[in-house]
Amino acid sequence: DLKGKKALIITTSHGVLNALGETTGKATGVMASEMTVPYYEFLDAGMEVDVASIKGGKIPVDPQTLIFLLKTPEDERFLTDEVFQDKVNQSLKIDDIDFTKYDAIFMSGGWGAAYDLGYSKVLGKKISEAYYAQTPIIGSVCHGALGLIQAKDTVGNYLITGRTMTGVTDKQIKELGIAVTPQHPETELRKLGVNFKSNTAFRDFFAHITVVDEERRFVTGQNQNSGYETAQQMMGIILENSSKKVLD
Repeated sequence: DLKGKKALIITTSHGVLNALGETTGKATGVMASEMTVPYYEFLDAGMEVDVASIKGGKIPVDPQTLIFLLKTPEDERFLTDEVFQDKVNQSLKIDDIDFTKYDAIFMSGGWGAAYDLGYSKVLGKKISEAYYAQTPIIGSVCHGALGLIQAKDTVGNYLITGRTMTGVTDKQIKELGIAVTPQHPETELRKLGVNFKSNTAFRDFFAHITVVDEERRFVTGQNQNSGYETAQQMMGIILENSSKKVLD
């Protein structure tokens, strides 16, 4: 029961799978389940959930992630949920949001996120503000981890350096044959000195892990299969922190 708590889902605003210097390509965006799963996990726990994107307005949802083989029960629920659909069609712009007012901040992945989350200095600044506000637990899944790479500490160092985290692996990106995107989470996290953890399988699409950093402020999921556990881990920490405050 997390009634009275607030969660913010953040997604990409980029909807074209294009190579550098090109403007056309296949439709992409947020992977549906990486947005719908955490949304309903938080909502069903009693939380108030807002939906935002880099540019605001209509969020591009990757149509391929709604096909039969990939569609989750949460995706089905979304397709008949007018309230949620309205939030997706009229998403908040991150520039206009005070991240420190939330208990959970969750960054969804999908191929679109590789084009804007990691390049947004506004997102980096707001993640830093949320971190120093102490309250928000910050989470991501898959390419959503790119939303962490612009965040810096009070002296200008990268906030995630030295932390244990995960995101979609270079191996999975290679296996899916979509290396055209400008940023890859494993590569970018390792560049910043993150202790990168992941599981593997005969194909990494079927492997997943959720990692909580040593300070228990960041919860990151490896790929699309990690959404449930990542959201649940975040809520568990929120409950722990609430209990500590009551005892104090």
